[in-house]
Amino acid sequence: MESKQVPTVEQIFAGMRKNMGAVPTAVEKLGRVSPDLVYEHMRSRAYAMPDQTPALDEETRTLIYMAAALAGSSPACVRAMADKARVQGIAPGKIMETIKIVRFAMATRIIGDAEPIFAMLETSAT
Repeated sequence: MESKQVPTVEQIFAGMRKNMGAVPTAVEKLGRVSPDLVYEHMRSRAYAMPDQTPALDEETRTLIYMAAALAGSSPACVRAMADKARVQGIAPGKIMETIKIVRFAMATRIIGDAEPIFAMLETSAT
């Protein structure tokens, strides 16, 4: 039986530097305090974004991740995806369109969340 070679945390970080331009600070610190969680995080990444027969291309994945990071108010992930978009050479127009879509989605969320207020205003107006 052949055992699979597990990369070291530093090898994982080297891959992140190559693909993203940098290792996010939180992940770097995580590597020092809990290497096993770095491995779990990478396992989750492989589950979400498989290398074998991916449905989405890498640029689309980055833009989706960027959108989710913006919508989720995650500055560290926004920075990481900005770095990755730079490394990938994603066109500024695509990045700006992604930001505009997120902005619209967030504005739409507020309209949807305000539905009970609109209902109250409707009944108050009559």
